[in-house]
Amino acid sequence: MPVMDYLERNAKLYGDEIALVELNPAEPDGRRLSWKEYSLIESNAFSPYRREITWHVFDEKANRCANLLLSRGIKKGDKVAIIMYNSLEWLPIYFGILKTGAIAVPFNFRYDASEILYCAELAEVDAIMFGQEFIGRIEANAERLSKGRLLIYVGDGCPTFAESYHLSVADCSGEKPQVAPITDDDFGAIYFSSGTTGFPKAILHKHQSLTQAAQMEQKHHATSRDDCFLCIPPLYHTGAKFHWMGSLVAGSRAVLLKGTKPEVIFDAVSKEKCTIVWLLVPWAQDILDALDSGKLKIEDYDLSRWRLMHIGAQPVPPSLVRRWKKYFPHHDYDTNYGLSESTGPGCVHLGMENVAKVGAIGVPGYRWECKIIDENGNRAERGQVGELCVKGPGVMTCYYRDEKATAEVLKDGWLLTGDMAQQDEDGFYFLVDRKKDVIVSGGENIYPVQIEDFLHKFDKIKDAAVIGIADRRLGEISAAIIEVKEGVTCTEEEVNEFCMNLPRYKRPKKIIFAPVPRNATGKIEKPALRKRYGAENLVAAENRS
Repeated sequence: MPVMDYLERNAKLYGDEIALVELNPAEPDGRRLSWKEYSLIESNAFSPYRREITWHVFDEKANRCANLLLSRGIKKGDKVAIIMYNSLEWLPIYFGILKTGAIAVPFNFRYDASEILYCAELAEVDAIMFGQEFIGRIEANAERLSKGRLLIYVGDGCPTFAESYHLSVADCSGEKPQVAPITDDDFGAIYFSSGTTGFPKAILHKHQSLTQAAQMEQKHHATSRDDCFLCIPPLYHTGAKFHWMGSLVAGSRAVLLKGTKPEVIFDAVSKEKCTIVWLLVPWAQDILDALDSGKLKIEDYDLSRWRLMHIGAQPVPPSLVRRWKKYFPHHDYDTNYGLSESTGPGCVHLGMENVAKVGAIGVPGYRWECKIIDENGNRAERGQVGELCVKGPGVMTCYYRDEKATAEVLKDGWLLTGDMAQQDEDGFYFLVDRKKDVIVSGGENIYPVQIEDFLHKFDKIKDAAVIGIADRRLGEISAAIIEVKEGVTCTEEEVNEFCMNLPRYKRPKKIIFAPVPRNATGKIEKPALRKRYGAENLVAAENRS
């Protein structure tokens, strides 16, 4: 069943119950209220700091959006892009697009004007729905973007080159749009790769993928009607959206939080009685650092209903989870692995019952299969490092308009992930590194994730990234970019001494103290690090010769 059916079911069964809350961390008069003060105040007193919609209103808004698009000529198989920050409008617009039979195409809100144009042309989008923050980026190429496309502005003060969504949608029916039946075999969405090898690739999925992801999320985390999911990452990303869809399947409430500071997250959990929180590694690290320093105190908040903390989107240092369990021993924990090509997280997952296996990405997810292959494409022996492959109902159809790239990663129904992994004697998969990130130094393979995990154990280090940089003698050497905790002093000698517990070939040959850049989904931006520090190292090597 297409995921829109869940929305319509919830509107019928739970129509008057709250579906979504948009929470802005700013408070009236700039004052932060305690959770006890908050509980005594009517929710509408926080407008516009807090907004909410019921399941009935959610479905009605999606219907109005669909009927608007249909009235403007959008039809089944057309493609409608969304570039907006998280808000109460985002998901109703997404579902409105799906209800027309069109293909939803979320854009990364970090795209600059050239990337927006590139992705719009690559995916052959027929309409772009954009928020206030993106007026300038759309306007920069408005003439080209508007040729054969609708430009629909979602916000106040509509620019002259676009149509106002709010003015137009108000005149549209809130009834279910009259369209041909939509099935799991119809195309539903295009997502974009993270663009780590250049401009992003367009990833085409059928409705089957979306439904699989939603049902899997609900099953993996036992999401029930009593749960409340706190969603912080951007909804354009498959991780945020499909983790939320566990709430859609369960018919339970979710909170869209605008803010990532530790106290803001704890405030939201307290005030909204959240039970499930999905964090990225940097946010979890910030919370733990704030607790360690005493800037954040658990007793100042009501966290009694919080039952599950889970992390995905990037490798998770086992030391982080061990620190977390010291503060929150009653929390369930899960790690979720996935790619946009596999409809986001969950094709491999640790499982809440397997916290003893922290460090592993887990076992095959609901309805998924996994295997590891060697360099010849043969199934690797257990314990051998090779490329992780996954197979299941959430695998993409193709890279849109890129047959060559598709053929490189889809083999007999298996998706080659590009991640190097190994399987232990209990059947758990451990991520070793990205295939392209493996450092070959003097003929020895070095896996940066293993070194990063080790560095995270050093109590002075907040974050770490390991990259390969060119070396005339060895081909490549490993360099560690170290981000030190706030208010702490750390020297290169201390890091090198700590690394003496690593095998000699794994010890970083270069230490760089600098911030570790991560993208909106928490992944380390290694191409940027390689571009910066690799180039600097190359110049230094040339100067020495």
